[in-house]
Amino acid sequence: MDRDALHTYAREKGVNTALYWLARSILQPFFLIYFRTSRKGMAHIPKSGPVIVTANHRSFLDPFVIGCCLRRPIYYVAKKELFSHRIGGWLISRLGAFPVNRERGDAEMLATAEMILARGDCVLIFPEGTRVRPGPLGKAKTGAARLSLISGAPVVPVAVVGTEKIRKGFRVRPHKVRITIGRALRFPKVEREDLTPNLALSVTDRIWSPICLQWELLGGVAPLRRVAIVGAGSAGTALAVLLARANVDVVLACRNADQVQTLNRVKENEPYLPGVVLPDRVRAVRAADLDASACDLVCFAVPSRALPAALAAHAPRMPQSTGIVLLSKGLVPHLGDLPAEYVAKRAAGHSVASIGGPAHAAGALEKGAAFVLASEDRVLLERLAAPLREARTYVETTSDVMGVEMAGCAKNVAALAAAAALNGGPNAAGAAAGRVWAEIVAWAGERGARLETFAGLAGAGDLVATVLAEGSRNRRAGEMLSKGLAVSEIEASIGQAIESLDTVPLLAAKLTQDGARAPETRMLARLVAGQIDPERWRERVTTTKPARRKPSRSASA
Repeated sequence: MDRDALHTYAREKGVNTALYWLARSILQPFFLIYFRTSRKGMAHIPKSGPVIVTANHRSFLDPFVIGCCLRRPIYYVAKKELFSHRIGGWLISRLGAFPVNRERGDAEMLATAEMILARGDCVLIFPEGTRVRPGPLGKAKTGAARLSLISGAPVVPVAVVGTEKIRKGFRVRPHKVRITIGRALRFPKVEREDLTPNLALSVTDRIWSPICLQWELLGGVAPLRRVAIVGAGSAGTALAVLLARANVDVVLACRNADQVQTLNRVKENEPYLPGVVLPDRVRAVRAADLDASACDLVCFAVPSRALPAALAAHAPRMPQSTGIVLLSKGLVPHLGDLPAEYVAKRAAGHSVASIGGPAHAAGALEKGAAFVLASEDRVLLERLAAPLREARTYVETTSDVMGVEMAGCAKNVAALAAAAALNGGPNAAGAAAGRVWAEIVAWAGERGARLETFAGLAGAGDLVATVLAEGSRNRRAGEMLSKGLAVSEIEASIGQAIESLDTVPLLAAKLTQDGARAPETRMLARLVAGQIDPERWRERVTTTKPARRKPSRSASA
């Protein structure tokens, strides 16, 4: 339908009264009975005069559920795409909808809303700008605040919980819906030329705060406020800084009291992340003194070899509502479990997420990063993704936990393989990485991981970052392997755990156990164990072993 015509209709003619009350007479009893809708605070809505109703947005039914709380017609903004269907667009426009362009600031939408308020009607606006589900509420935009300041209309904050769960595909399920309506907020009317961005932001915060509070009181998911990170290495410290930048309080659990005192006094983790100032929201404590029960999430930023001890120390004191986030990129000894598999067996009931992607510590803080968050719990994914996005990093989410963790293993092992063959030139390094990578990806696909995960950020993206990063521990370990150094000498020289050196023998054993064809990975394990020299490894990945020729019949005769 023509967009200008829709705005003209809303401004000049408005709601089709007969159609509106007919629809309401059908929908209201349906909502009250089928959804068992509870409504609190209806007396806070003015019975006459202009009113701006603001609410969180979870479902396409929100305008109709909220509309049934008022005893007069209500107008609401809807994305322009909803009007593309001729009949559907005509129907919702007669029920009070008018279009908004969400891709840019829509002055025409605001002008229509101003005219509706000027004649004394109600306008419903969703400050988030779009449906947000699942997880905590999204970030509010300034449209409602600007409209209130220009028009002088009071703002009624409304929180709705439950509408996001009523639809599954085309099926509408009978799920409880709860609505709380707050007291009207009134702001001084200002002239358009006096409306500054800072003023609009301040009023937006004032409007959105009661909605967030009501949402949480109704049982809605709260945003992350307090996170514990076990492991004050480079990865754990970088994650702590990113979360603190998004106004999350972080408790950084360290090994000993000396490290705690240094971090809290100097505000810098010089051994692992030199030059990065720790924000005031980051507080270091001894791991033994960590109170995990007071945290929304506990992140284990420890090497895979240290995960069993760390989990055993903290999991028994964690409520089941506390999520677990894993940064380990390897296999857990001695059975070679993936980190999430290991945690699921020993911390049943907790939601678990794994972090992958090219997000090396120092680079993530200085120049940005790309995270891949994997979990079967969509709420946990969104709770963790929100502050990372607010910290201006790129975030993707997936339910392929196995794929992300296997991709983390594969990229470390492939980077080690490439660096160990680098003395043979770029061809040897590329051949080593490619052949090992192909074996692991094929095995992961057989186990149920999604192959597209390996082609994306968690796989190919992280592999490139690891190979190119000069400070990559896995790359440095491979270079030392190529010089004939033993694992003990490499670990002593680097001074930190190298996931790939721990992972290679475990991975080779798992591949053999599963009957997977992985001759290059098993040969790499022999190199790590010191059973072959680096020259043999380089020759192995760039030459073809001559096939044995069967003796001819004439020769045997």
